[in-house]
Amino acid sequence: MNTPAVVVEDLHVAYDKTWALDGLDLEVGAGTTLGVLGHNGAGKTTLIRVLTTLVRPTVGRALVEGLDVVTDAMDVRRRIGVTGQYAGLDEFLTTRENVELIGRLAGLRGRARARADTLIDRLGLHDLASRRVGELSGGSRRRVDLAASLVGSPSVLFLDEPTTGLDPIARNALWDVVDELTTNGTTVVLTTQYLEEADRLADHIVVLSQGRVAARGTPAELKRIVGGKVVTATIPTHQLGGLPFRPDAENPVEDGRVRVALTVGDAMTAAELVAQLTRDRVGISDLDVTSPSLDDVFTHLTHNGATR
Repeated sequence: MNTPAVVVEDLHVAYDKTWALDGLDLEVGAGTTLGVLGHNGAGKTTLIRVLTTLVRPTVGRALVEGLDVVTDAMDVRRRIGVTGQYAGLDEFLTTRENVELIGRLAGLRGRARARADTLIDRLGLHDLASRRVGELSGGSRRRVDLAASLVGSPSVLFLDEPTTGLDPIARNALWDVVDELTTNGTTVVLTTQYLEEADRLADHIVVLSQGRVAARGTPAELKRIVGGKVVTATIPTHQLGGLPFRPDAENPVEDGRVRVALTVGDAMTAAELVAQLTRDRVGISDLDVTSPSLDDVFTHLTHNGATR
């Protein structure tokens, strides 16, 4: 990993008697994207709030570009951009006015208008530029919020579930912007519940569970945790108990059928499993043999526990 832009050491955050973060350690290399995954309540947003100086650690410390988020909070804020789960915009101002206002607050002064116009062009916000934010859909607000977070040209950008509510076209546009930012040296910390998003954007991933790291690595390394191939089949529900294996996942579908999945070590084992299902006269209506995805990593961790 490159020289770290973000360092977290033995980080604990307590809310009343509950540990939202419970001994977190991680580093983010400069100019890379870290994807932070986990179920609701895993600690993702608390981590972002600590790193953006909004929550003080109970124990441990966090550094952004070598600056302590507690003792150097003002300097940290000057270097970062943040897009949270809820757009922090003035509903009575237009898109352009919101982005320009954030630019002026960031110290751009006379350059704020030009910077706002640049971002409006870059993010395809022309149709929204003169509309009041209060009139926009949730997805459009997210795009304006992203523009506002970029107006100060931050060296570290924190994105907390940034594509929630976006349609596929807007989501892909945001992904392209993140790619461009990291290519130009910006460090990105991204929390998301879209595993496809983490697979697409992240150089490294940490999976959080109950405030701790359940797994970490590159997307490829995490996929190797679960094995070589994933066999997925749709079968009659009444045949579930007679399978020669216990599925990793079971998802009911229509017409009294269930979709089951099992991770196996290699392609040969997958072929033998499919042959066994055929010999047992299992009524397969749909069958896939694929390489593992990050979804499979989540399923594996759920069934088998954390790995460091």
